[in-house]
Amino acid sequence: MEGEFKHLVLVKFKEGAAVGEILKGMENLVTEIEAVKSFEWGQEMEGPEMLTQGFTHAFLMTFENKEAHSAFTAHPKHVEFSATFSAAIEKIVLLDFPAIRAKPPPSA
Repeated sequence: MEGEFKHLVLVKFKEGAAVGEILKGMENLVTEIEAVKSFEWGQEMEGPEMLTQGFTHAFLMTFENKEAHSAFTAHPKHVEFSATFSAAIEKIVLLDFPAIRAKPPPSA
């Protein structure tokens, strides 16, 4: 499928941040906002510090298109959650991009 839009966020949380609560809040957020097609996240476990640069968590959201991503970004619940999320972050990298599928998933 062509035309999907991705929202990739890499973060290093502040010392003492309530990471569990933030992750739960993020899962609730993406469940409540229909514009989010899929959501995945993971915690860094094996990369050398030289390469991870202290980033510990990755979040990937998929949207049908850029317009759906824009709707998500402007959604009041996202705006509200962003303040909480931002307050807990020491470092962040954020990339928004149209997905180019180089290898399709295997057929079911």
